Amino acid sequence: MTFAKEIVCPRCDNHFPLGQLLNLCACGSPLLVRYDLKKAATALSRAALQGRAPTLWRYREVLPLNDNANRVSLGEGFTPLLEAKTLARELGLQRLWIKDEAQNPTGSFKDRGLSVAISLAKELGVTKAAIPSAGNAGGSLAAYAARAGIEAHVFMPKDTPAANQIEAQQYGAHLTLVDGLINDCGRIIAERKAAEGWFDVSTLKEPYRVEGKKTMGYEIAEQLNWTLPDVIIYPTGGGTGLIGMWKAFQEMEELGWIGSKRPRMVSVQAAGCAPIVKAFIEGKETAEPWPQAKTVASGLRVPQAVADFLMLRALRESNGTALSVSDDEMLAEIPRVGRAEGIFFCPEGAACVAALRRLIPQGWVKPSDEVLIFNTASGLKYLDVIRDNLVNK
Repeated sequence: MTFAKEIVCPRCDNHFPLGQLLNLCACGSPLLVRYDLKKAATALSRAALQGRAPTLWRYREVLPLNDNANRVSLGEGFTPLLEAKTLARELGLQRLWIKDEAQNPTGSFKDRGLSVAISLAKELGVTKAAIPSAGNAGGSLAAYAARAGIEAHVFMPKDTPAANQIEAQQYGAHLTLVDGLINDCGRIIAERKAAEGWFDVSTLKEPYRVEGKKTMGYEIAEQLNWTLPDVIIYPTGGGTGLIGMWKAFQEMEELGWIGSKRPRMVSVQAAGCAPIVKAFIEGKETAEPWPQAKTVASGLRVPQAVADFLMLRALRESNGTALSVSDDEMLAEIPRVGRAEGIFFCPEGAACVAALRRLIPQGWVKPSDEVLIFNTASGLKYLDVIRDNLVNK
């Protein structure tokens, strides 16, 4: 069963009942699922998780699906938390963890959000779904839609890595390549969705993908024996994972699973597309669109995020920070981490390492801090990007 009770707007506090298809609030804000956590705490304990399948659905009571028959799963979630001893020693840290999201079914963390979103789409009678994608989300939607029997329409910038384009097509999605960025893809979906009968599963333009992404926060706590690290460094495009983890920490405290301590959250963006970093530094509550966004990290090439204010709120509430790194810094970290830890990082994950390498000499990260970084996808999905940049060197 689920303890979901309603859907709320975090900006204007408008409330919506469960059981209906929703996109953004009328005020333009993303919507979030709220749970009856007092009741959940009486029925669900940390001990009750033992013996459950190692997928994100082990937290099913705090996910919004009503009927398990509608669950669309490929075994996503509960990815390994790997101690990076060699990299920690190199950086002068006592404890460094890598949450390796590359080990999800389609090779990226996008599977978390799309498993939950497509499960809810199936439960609510959706027959066609559309998504704008800078890369991995398109393949993930295509896979879960195929499993659910839902028609998938994927819109990608035409320079999206080849692996992402091929993957979406092999899962049977209708792929449209767009001469522009992810925002241009999203605009096309918005213009056509009513006539085409598509449910729009754009990042944070529906309330369920963030519910899947929040399970990263639950897993971190469970894998660290119900404690949280001092610092979490996260690559930020649309920001669903950052917002989801921050939501998970609050839910777990209300469940009585963790205390009030929170990690300092770090948002990492690319120097060629850093709207959240700019807004954070300038003390603003929202971010301006980034002109002429460009980076090899396709997942970070998001010039305007609909949930910018929620990302900035989480960074400030956590006493965190935001910084950008160059493409050269990211690409340099991929072989370094590969040699040190035997993990093939994607450029977005490598951006976390580049950021950490900068934060340590600044004193923002101390040697005694327990630090967690994310590898959000497999480097295998970026072979053309890495090859082309090696050639150009």
